Amino acid sequence: MDAGTKVLIGIGVAVLLVIAYLVATFNRMVNLRTLIENAWSNIDTELKRRYDLIPNLVSTVKGYAAHEQAVLERVTRARTQAMQHHDDRNLQASEENKLAKAVRGVLAVAEKYPDLKASENFLSLQEELRNTEDRIQSARRFYNGNVKDSNSLVQQFPSNILARWFGFKQVSFFELESAVERRPVQVDF
Repeated sequence: MDAGTKVLIGIGVAVLLVIAYLVATFNRMVNLRTLIENAWSNIDTELKRRYDLIPNLVSTVKGYAAHEQAVLERVTRARTQAMQHHDDRNLQASEENKLAKAVRGVLAVAEKYPDLKASENFLSLQEELRNTEDRIQSARRFYNGNVKDSNSLVQQFPSNILARWFGFKQVSFFELESAVERRPVQVDF
């Protein structure tokens, strides 16, 4: 084999390696985008579950604490706002923060009423809300983990070039605004 053939084989191998890298990186970006969409869907499912629980919780508390109307209206308003912003993840995260704060307000009101705290219906709703909050937190961690991996790949060289070519962009994390809000809603009495 002469030197020219060796050079051509070397160039061919190098080109194939570059193509293999590009294909593998592109496929990884597509896979991460799919994981992010799936993770967001899981968050959305759990948020809808929370939305379904909140009217029952408010209704139960309302029966015992009718004069706490402002707190109950606040949680209802926050729920409505949170449900309206599923098309904008950043805005939805902000609205979810307000909803979590409003739910904590309802639960704080419930602490004033011993009969309410002993109600089987209320205890059942507490447990469902606690489970839902845990699942939301778990889904949020899974989502944010995939966002971290995707954002790293989109920012790192040389994959950032490929990301730019094919329109892959950084994705926002689903974060809570304050340290207090990062904890799940406490429903223990």
